[in-house]
Amino acid sequence: MQHYSLNANSLAKRLGYVATSKLYGILQGSAPSFGTLTDILEEFPEVSSDWMVLGRGPMLRGATDAAPMQLQKTRGGKVSVVTVDDRGNENTVFVPIPAQAGYTVQHNEAVYFEQLDNYRLPGFERGEFRAFEVAGDSMEPTINHRDVVVCSRVEELRLLEPGEVYVVVTSEAVMLKRIKVQLRAADTEVTLYSDNPHRYPYVLETRDIQELWRVRGYVSSYIPSAPDVTVERLWEVIEHLGFDRGEVRRHLEENAPSDAPPRI
Repeated sequence: MQHYSLNANSLAKRLGYVATSKLYGILQGSAPSFGTLTDILEEFPEVSSDWMVLGRGPMLRGATDAAPMQLQKTRGGKVSVVTVDDRGNENTVFVPIPAQAGYTVQHNEAVYFEQLDNYRLPGFERGEFRAFEVAGDSMEPTINHRDVVVCSRVEELRLLEPGEVYVVVTSEAVMLKRIKVQLRAADTEVTLYSDNPHRYPYVLETRDIQELWRVRGYVSSYIPSAPDVTVERLWEVIEHLGFDRGEVRRHLEENAPSDAPPRI
């Protein structure tokens, strides 16, 4: 139905059914009868019977490595482009570092998405996910340069979870930041934080946010080494001198340089 842009009513008419109850039952999880399957295969002869009955192979006969199909969907009041495989499942679109400059202005254009690779990742099969390659060290040591974060879309600012890491897309940059406080629909500004203590947090106007993606996982080639005993020993000395660890971290954050993108 998604492939042919049909709904239950229009498909029922194509199949010659008077009522739509049979199709609605299938959409709600009922197993289709043999008669319904043959009706569909006769009306759409290009559809593979192996795919329809057994779930094997591509949906269309003769299809092998066909390009992913693109759809436009409205989410959170905005039109977005998604790609689906031959079964109608949404792919995870990968946005590498070289493509991110174009993503800031073409994130909802179908032509741009034709240049990007699509993947099906274990654990991220259901829903809309996007993968971004990380540029820079602003989120180290949590997430490193060239790691790939896998994200789900946040449709409204008020739905974000405080304390989580997000990919923030503006007309100027694709940024990986932590948002520490809950936002309301009426809020006009949001403070973006880096996990790198040498980077200073900065304030962004919410109207400049074009897309917001919550990080759900990441892929990394970085294998952590054994714990740094020297760093732990340094913290012990700092606390022995009477300084609070949290106060020291806060002082480092407050005096770190900003990594805000340049304004045009």
